[in-house]
Amino acid sequence: MADEKRRILIQLDGDKHASTFDRVVAIDAGVQELITCQQVQPEDVPPLVHGAIFTRGVNDLRSTAIFIGGSDVAHSEAIYAKVKKTFFGPMRVSVMFDANGANTTAAAAVLSAGRHLDLSATRALVLGGTGPVGQRVARLLAGQGAKVTLASRSQERASAAADAINGLLKSDRISPAAVKDDASLIAALKDVELVIAAGAAGVELLSESAWKQASSLKVAIDLNAVPPAGIAGVEVMDKAKERDGVIAYGAIGVGGLKMKIHKAALASLFESNDKDLDAEAIYDLGRQFI
Repeated sequence: MADEKRRILIQLDGDKHASTFDRVVAIDAGVQELITCQQVQPEDVPPLVHGAIFTRGVNDLRSTAIFIGGSDVAHSEAIYAKVKKTFFGPMRVSVMFDANGANTTAAAAVLSAGRHLDLSATRALVLGGTGPVGQRVARLLAGQGAKVTLASRSQERASAAADAINGLLKSDRISPAAVKDDASLIAALKDVELVIAAGAAGVELLSESAWKQASSLKVAIDLNAVPPAGIAGVEVMDKAKERDGVIAYGAIGVGGLKMKIHKAALASLFESNDKDLDAEAIYDLGRQFI
């Protein structure tokens, strides 16, 4: 239509340099104008949001949207909360939260697992479970009915993360575990059908000898793209590759789905002015690709 407003995406990023990855994906997703704000602090948010919501009529606000990125997920969560608090009544625009790619990566991993398992009847182990991707993987799995062990080297951190997610979901599906060596990993893998490694880049979390002793294991997903692998014996390009009777996915094997979800989520922001795309909404949107 001749009077259709141009699709503007406002990128809020707390880093010194806003993510070029997020900028490229936004353009490829059909964003016509990209406004990038970097080194954003939570106290900076109200005037930035006001600029988004007071410049167009209510009926045209669906053509403006906000994307919240950044490498510091906790900092970005504070920005996200401030954005939503600044909206009022119909004066709002759609917003997507994907700091450090945490939501789109977690959604792609869980959707990949769901291709091979009935998640509602699955026992899962999430390694690196206290990190931003690991917490969202555990949250999405539990939301689908899985029984989840959230693992960390620290029992205290694992318990805090498990309690927080159980509180959010109002469930008790997530249990904490401290894993520090092969013996504790083998114990944590007992009766587990799915393991997802979501730890820091370049850190091996699970040895090949340990997971090969897990007779119940059916699917292994490693989200680390930087050598060494997070799950030894899983290659970064693996995509539903059978390895010793276990279906394996590497980071790039999951990455294609992540990219489809990211682009589709961005495009969907301009369908209305009231979308709020956090982990669960992004996961639901990704179902169309399965």
